[in-house]
Amino acid sequence: MADQPDVPARRSAQAARAIDIARPLVTVDVVIFTLLADALQVLLVQRPSHEGEPFPGQWALPGGFVDVALDDDLRACALRKLREKTAVDSPYLEQLGSWGGRLRDPRGWSVTQVYFALLPWASLQPRKGSNAADVRWFAVDAEGAVPTGQTLAFDHAFILAAAVERLRSKVEYTSLPAFLLDEPFTLPQLQRVYEIVLCRSLDKSAFRTRALAAPGFLEEAGLQATGAPRAPMGYRLVNKNQPVTFPRTFQSRS
Repeated sequence: MADQPDVPARRSAQAARAIDIARPLVTVDVVIFTLLADALQVLLVQRPSHEGEPFPGQWALPGGFVDVALDDDLRACALRKLREKTAVDSPYLEQLGSWGGRLRDPRGWSVTQVYFALLPWASLQPRKGSNAADVRWFAVDAEGAVPTGQTLAFDHAFILAAAVERLRSKVEYTSLPAFLLDEPFTLPQLQRVYEIVLCRSLDKSAFRTRALAAPGFLEEAGLQATGAPRAPMGYRLVNKNQPVTFPRTFQSRS
């Protein structure tokens, strides 16, 4: 009687046959937000114009393929892409969602996991990678789009709009805008960031009360030399890893 392969060997062979199917392209994209010139801005990279490149010369969200040798998980891939594009190691990073389909990438069936990051302008050193023709900041309008005339590659215009909608909806009841500021910051500076992201003015007294009363949100960092007759107090975030949730949305200015 011929020798029979042992059970583990048979199971290994069965497993190998079971995954012998066509697999989608897997990428991670990051929507990187900052504040510049009194506007919410998003970082975009220009795709190369080499022959065979999809969407040559068009602007896109920074990202790329998962590297199984370097990335332990999807978040690790997103952080790696952030380091490559901004030289920042540990910003505020939140998972936005997944997009996939047969038609989103001409190279084949693809799926992308998207994150969004909030970064203070002064901490950024945008730089183009080896596969990007250019890297640039673009102001985002009230509808979550970049300026007219800029067509984003793949389905990135839709993804960007979804990221802006998520950010603005969470800003109504969380401390997320504080992650866009360098520390220490003053309450007027913090309120202005909220107003820029929300595209509306907020009541000063109500904002101050809400911000200072929120447990685990702000800690004093000393008076700040701003040139004002009375030096304002500066503040830092108590927790730089998670936003604080408020019980009510912010009140608009009358």
